Parts: sequence; C-alpha cells; structure tokens
Amino acid sequence: MSDYNGAALMLDALPRAKALLGDKGYDADWLRAALTLRGITPCIPSRANRREAIQHDRALYRQRHKIENMFGKLKDWRRIHTRYDRCAHTFMSAICIAATVIFWI
Repeated sequence: MSDYNGAALMLDALPRAKALLGDKGYDADWLRAALTLRGITPCIPSRANRREAIQHDRALYRQRHKIENMFGKLKDWRRIHTRYDRCAHTFMSAICIAATVIFWI
C-alpha cells in the first residue's frame, strides 16, 4: 500500500496541528485538499513527475530529520524493528515504552 493510501485511513484521527510534514510519498492533490480543509498547512515536496511543482516551506521541511531520527532510534529496539507483536495494541504499547525510555535517556 502506498503512503498516502494509509494516510487516508488516519485523516480523522489527526490531532490539531499547524502543519503536516511529509515526504514525496504523500504528494497527492486530494490529501493536500483534505489537510487544508482541516486547517493544516501541508509541507510536502512535489514528486519529480508532477507537471507543475507545488512550493513548500523549505525551512520547515528541514526539521523533518528530527522525525526520521526518532524512527531510527525506535528501530534500534529489536522487538519493534522485527515486529514481534502480532496484536496492534501490544505493538503500540511497545512503541510507547521504547519512546519513553529514549526520551529519558
């Protein structure tokens, strides 16, 4: 499944935010329109094959590396990296525990 198809399932669960940082995998007109309707500014660079490039805030997009670093730290945990837990609730609990330990270290 592509990234933005998964995002369609999560649109209703998005918390209040000023902007949404996403990579080129989330570049879709319907997703940008849905975010704008919710009052969220999409900060998503255009795909290379888009006829007319859509501008994004480059300074804000540079902050995305912090998100990627957090995912990298989470994947250091073997249980999360290999997805031992079959139940989504248990997997989410393991992510919360790992994020808490990473935050305090």
